[in-house]
Amino acid sequence: MPSTAAPTALPPLDLDRLPGIRARLALRAAEHDRDASFPTEGFALAHGAGLLTATVATRHGGPGAGLADTVRILSALGGGDPAVALVTAMTLFTHAAEARSANWPRAGYAELLAEAAAGPALVNALRVEPELGSPVRGGLPATTARRDGDDWLLTGHKIYSTGAVGLNRLLVWARTDEDPVRVGSFIVRAGSPGLTVERTWNHLGLRASRSDDVLLDSVRVPLGDVVVLAEPGPAAPDPVAGAWGALGLAALYLGVAGAARDWLTGFLHERVPTALGAPLATLPRFQSAVGEIEAALVGADTLVDALAARIDTGDTEAVGQAGIAKLLGVRAAITAVEQAVALIGNHGLTLDNPLQRHLRDVLCGRVHTPQDDSVLLAAGRTALARHRPEPAPSAPSASSVPSAPKGN
Repeated sequence: MPSTAAPTALPPLDLDRLPGIRARLALRAAEHDRDASFPTEGFALAHGAGLLTATVATRHGGPGAGLADTVRILSALGGGDPAVALVTAMTLFTHAAEARSANWPRAGYAELLAEAAAGPALVNALRVEPELGSPVRGGLPATTARRDGDDWLLTGHKIYSTGAVGLNRLLVWARTDEDPVRVGSFIVRAGSPGLTVERTWNHLGLRASRSDDVLLDSVRVPLGDVVVLAEPGPAAPDPVAGAWGALGLAALYLGVAGAARDWLTGFLHERVPTALGAPLATLPRFQSAVGEIEAALVGADTLVDALAARIDTGDTEAVGQAGIAKLLGVRAAITAVEQAVALIGNHGLTLDNPLQRHLRDVLCGRVHTPQDDSVLLAAGRTALARHRPEPAPSAPSASSVPSAPKGN
């Protein structure tokens, strides 16, 4: 049985190390992008500064960081290597959700924290399947959990399993073979017999995230190692979890755009055309173009930071605005990098420079939940409901009008 003893002390959270970690991640980001190799050393850096366990609750010996600090972490990591940032985000979101809900089995979570004290312990939820697509659009998973004595046997196929090759825990969304059916997230340990990570990830952006396929062939999971096993149905969404995901991912991609801006400004200072005899940075046209980029990123960063801080205070209105902030933040990030590429032409698209990589990576921001169509639909319905006119009072009927008194 897993030990329920208190975990070894987690590494202390040191946010002052973020600029240095960002710079060190950037040194190997191009290599990992080129080879689609998992940036293992990047997670070791993040672990050493306590970034991977920042959101572990204080009752478990963690720092209990809120969304504002999480946004700061993901922005910095996104500017260094967004693949490290993305898997870190999933791990931080998992710990933050556990801090709020305490849904994990106690022994299982204590075991995870013991591993997190010793080294990087990465976690992600595996939900997407070939036939089902994104589960946020509805439907039941085809992955099945069958009871076998004191264990569940999991069989199925997951796709877009970000970081799967480096995860310590895979939270596999599956249905039971019971009647009635139940669904839940089954805690699968890395290296379990019957678990295979199939290298299929070959995308344009975030290549080092290794979002490969995961195959499960009767993988054993102890009966109690399930997070929220319940009958399927229209479960009430967790708006706070949604807000964490929206703002955290917006910050990540704004970090990518920030790295693109930083490279662009350096290039404009260094580039001295012979006919000009001065750096491109001295020309008003380039100054104005950089100003457009800077204004968009400052505005989006400020919005994300402000909403994150408000959510940490329990502001429910800010929670409801997080999806809009994600939409605006990702749009600002993508537009900023596109403008940077357009500004310098071929220099922005050559593989010798990082701008093309930032462009490919930042485009991935559109893929994550909540997606633009869902955000706009919800925002439109909310606005229309808020401004719905009151029904006009009906005119009284003739029979209800009092008759005039008759004279004598």
